[in-house]
Amino acid sequence: MTRSRQDRVLAILVRDGDWVTASGLADAIGVTPRSIRSYVTALNARVPDGVVVESGPQGYRAGPDSGSAVHVGDGGTPRERLHRLVRSLLDAPDGIDVFETADAFFVSPATIDADLGRVRGLLGGTELSLERTASRARLRGTEMAQRRLLSRLAHEETDDGSFDLDSLRRTLGERSVGAVAFGPFKDDLVAELTELGYFVNEFGIGDVVMHIAIAADRIARGRALEVAEADDAAFRAEVGDILDRLTRRHLGVVLGSGDRQHLAALVLTRVVAPGATEPAALIRERIDPDVAAAVRDVVRRAAAEFLVDIDQEDFVLRLSLHVQNLRHRAREQAWSRNPLTRSLKTTYPMIFEVAVYIADALRGLLGIPLLDDEIAYIAMHVGGRLERSRLSAQALTATIVCPGYYELHELLRSSVDRSLGQALDVVGVETRVDPDWASIDTDLILSTIAPPAMSDRIVHIQPFLTDADIDRVQAAAGRVRRARRLARLRAELERYFDPAAFVRGIDGAAGEDGVIRQLGSLLVDQGIIDDDYIDRTIEREKLSSTAFTDALAVPHAIGMTATRTAISLGIADPSIAWGDGRVQVVAMVAFSESDRAAFQTVFEQLVEVFSERESVQRLVRRGTSFGAFLDELVAVVDG
Repeated sequence: MTRSRQDRVLAILVRDGDWVTASGLADAIGVTPRSIRSYVTALNARVPDGVVVESGPQGYRAGPDSGSAVHVGDGGTPRERLHRLVRSLLDAPDGIDVFETADAFFVSPATIDADLGRVRGLLGGTELSLERTASRARLRGTEMAQRRLLSRLAHEETDDGSFDLDSLRRTLGERSVGAVAFGPFKDDLVAELTELGYFVNEFGIGDVVMHIAIAADRIARGRALEVAEADDAAFRAEVGDILDRLTRRHLGVVLGSGDRQHLAALVLTRVVAPGATEPAALIRERIDPDVAAAVRDVVRRAAAEFLVDIDQEDFVLRLSLHVQNLRHRAREQAWSRNPLTRSLKTTYPMIFEVAVYIADALRGLLGIPLLDDEIAYIAMHVGGRLERSRLSAQALTATIVCPGYYELHELLRSSVDRSLGQALDVVGVETRVDPDWASIDTDLILSTIAPPAMSDRIVHIQPFLTDADIDRVQAAAGRVRRARRLARLRAELERYFDPAAFVRGIDGAAGEDGVIRQLGSLLVDQGIIDDDYIDRTIEREKLSSTAFTDALAVPHAIGMTATRTAISLGIADPSIAWGDGRVQVVAMVAFSESDRAAFQTVFEQLVEVFSERESVQRLVRRGTSFGAFLDELVAVVDG
């Protein structure tokens, strides 16, 4: 447990990239500041001649040698020994001898016996079983099931889901076939797929290369997949030819028909999508009618539920193809990792929530609930579709004040449009030297002359726009947008919070379900929701954790059925476990149909406020009562 907490401290520091106080880390991990100091000492001891964690008056931050400390000393940990034991079982068709293995691992036979018990725990849902006869232990199951187990080990070695050659080598063993060739193999595979006109998903390519590496390693050990049935799909055969050619060139392995077909299917369902030039009719031909119908229906419902502009044919077509590939992965329980899952969830909670809604609605089609990584891929589709409308909605209006002199004002407007056109919509140009400043009501005023009185929305620029001018205008635009968002949030929160639905010192012993029921009961007592809403909130929590930041969870139900929108708030000090992390604030939100438009404001901006660690500490420490908490929250919002 201590080792994992040390790794968690290091992960937080690396992710934040800035100073974090000992109390802030203690809240995130669920320990005391004194324990944090001991973890930092242990982390620095991993690299004696380096600096893993820097210490200073502001707390701690990741040092220059933080990357070197991640796997230092792993060889003796129980997890590494367990993974090594699994590899030994997979490599020995006739099984292993417990006593010989104990000698090889420099541990007692009793330790190996205990580890074999942990191996059984890994086998749930893998179609594998562990047999024990006297001193021999053996894995039973298909070759495909054994490869899936290797895939699971590789995923456990990689903390953030990104492509990591070192983790792959630890999983397969340093002597695995072609270990040094995986990088060039991946580069050539991406290049050839791109030449065929495919878009390549770089976030998923590492996962596929991992499966190819596992296949090559197993083939080299005489463990190829059985001959597959004939496949007459030309595009699959084309990808299979590429894979066969590259494995021969880089890995010295010849793919049989079983591995060739299996790996081609992985590539086509995980990392490629039709290129921009491929006609929609050809894409549509690849999609099963039942998939297209289900996706079209859920997209229509999601657009109405969240008031988002996604009910468009091109979006439905691309998402349908993704869902069809997703159904294939779900049948094989072959999930794709997504290194952006955490950042998508934290930065775009509303988009992620739309993806959760879509994933839940497609559960019947897919036959299984989705993991967060797969939901994140759906969120990327949703976010891509919303990006244009989001930019349009965020464009601010501006007036240029530039006294007339030949075509000077026209040149300036052209420069502003060219450099800031996505952020600003110039709706007027004042060429008088004495304009009526009070009558200018645009979001920003870009002026080449000094106004009688400065304000936050007036930005002084040069007649010939400079890079410094552009930076100042963008900064001012950012301040205006943030002020608007937070002003809306302040108005909404003051409306939806209730003194009777505030709990200081919530108990996390009963888990997320217990906290949700405690906070939900406060809203039930007021007639805002019923017990069914609480049950649906718990069901939503099981789909994907609502811990959107390191400090805040926002449990809620799918479906806006509350009589009015309200927030039941719980403060935990110290932090409580929630999902894979810990939180200090739980805001259970009950949305009503009539307040549908407020969903995005409350949801996204509440998450934004609680993503700032210093603000969280201030709110938790000073919010000893409902009034004090609301005062501090308003102060934080107002900056």
